[in-house]
Formats: sequence, C-alpha cells, structure tokens
Amino acid sequence: MTVHEFIAKWRKVELKERSAAQEHFLDLCHVFDHPTPAAADPTGESFCFEKGAAKHGGGDGFADVWKRGFFGWLGIQGQAQGSRHRL
Repeated sequence: MTVHEFIAKWRKVELKERSAAQEHFLDLCHVFDHPTPAAADPTGESFCFEKGAAKHGGGDGFADVWKRGFFGWLGIQGQAQGSRHRL
C-alpha cells in the first residue's frame, strides 16, 4: 500500500475507533513495509493487539497495539490536540 492509497482510503472512513483501529494499524504496517503483529510474532508474546498494561499513575489499562521494547499504542479518535494518555 502506498502513502497515497492509505490517505485515500482513510480519508473517507467513518467507522468508530474500535471498529477501525486494527485495520488502520495493519494498513500502516503495509505502508511502511513492516510485518504485521501476527506475521512477526504468531504467539503474541512480544507484538500484539489488545495488550493489558499498567497505567502510569496507577490502575490497569490496555494498549491497542503493543511491541515489547518499542511502543504501546493507544488510538483515541477525536482526542483534543495536545492531550495525551500514558500507559
């Protein structure tokens, strides 16, 4: 998938975050020629969707996508610019 194809596809998508989050991330993997979570880690031990996580400041949460040693991704649709969530 090219960057232009990605933009064209996602510009017209009206799905809610939960309905689109995984496909959006998979498309990003394709744009950047990066293995998807299941292709890179079939067991889900180091790269997966819906990973439980402790929140910074206490409590439990989850990352929409998690890759050990790299990132925990929490996609929040319509979030005000500049606001952040920390896991």
